Amino acid sequence: MFKRETLERMLIVLGRLLAALALLFCLPLFLLLAVAVKLSSRGPVLHISERLGQFGRPFKIYKFRTMLPDADSTLEKILEASSEHRQQWQTGAKLSADPRVTRFGRFLRRSSLDELPQLYNILKGDMVWVGPRPIQQQERQRYGKDCETLHSVKPGLTGLWQVSGRSELTYTQRVKIDLEYIARRNICLDLKILLKTCLEIFRARGAC
Repeated sequence: MFKRETLERMLIVLGRLLAALALLFCLPLFLLLAVAVKLSSRGPVLHISERLGQFGRPFKIYKFRTMLPDADSTLEKILEASSEHRQQWQTGAKLSADPRVTRFGRFLRRSSLDELPQLYNILKGDMVWVGPRPIQQQERQRYGKDCETLHSVKPGLTGLWQVSGRSELTYTQRVKIDLEYIARRNICLDLKILLKTCLEIFRARGAC
C-alpha cells in the first residue's frame, strides 16, 4: 500500500504526462484558436498574469486572451461610473455582460477553451488537473486565516467550485467550496469533478 505522499507524487507525474499528451493532441486546435483571437481584436494571443501556487509561490498562468487589451484601465472607469458594477465586482470579482470581453472572448469563456493553455502550467508543475482556484496576491485577504490551508495544495485547472455553479457563485461561496474541496480531496472526488467539468463545458452553464 502506497503512502499518501507517494501516491500524490505519482498522481502529479501522471497528470503532467497526460497534460503533455493533451497539448500534443490539441495542437491544431491551439493554432486555430490563436489565429481567431488575433483576428478578432488587437493585442496578444495569450493573457499572462501572476497567481499564487502551492506554499504561496507566485507563478505565471496562461490563458487565451478574451478581453480588450486596455481591460484594466477600462475596469477602473466602469467601476467609477456604475455603483451596480462596483457591487458586482465587490461581491464576485466579476461583471455580468462584461463590456471588456470581446465577441470571440465570450465564446472562449462559455466553452472554457480560454483555459486550455493552462495545460502548460500543469506540464510545468505549477498546477494540477483538479484543485482550488489559483488566486492573485490581492485575493489573499478574502481567505484570511484560511490562506495557509489554500496554499497547502497546488491549484487546479478545474475544481469543485467550477462544477458547483461557476460564475453564478459569490466570491464567499467560492472560497468556502475551495476549502471544502481541500478537506475532502481524494482520487474518487477528483474523477467525479473531472467528469462533471466535461458536462459543464458542454452545457456552457454559468460561464461569463
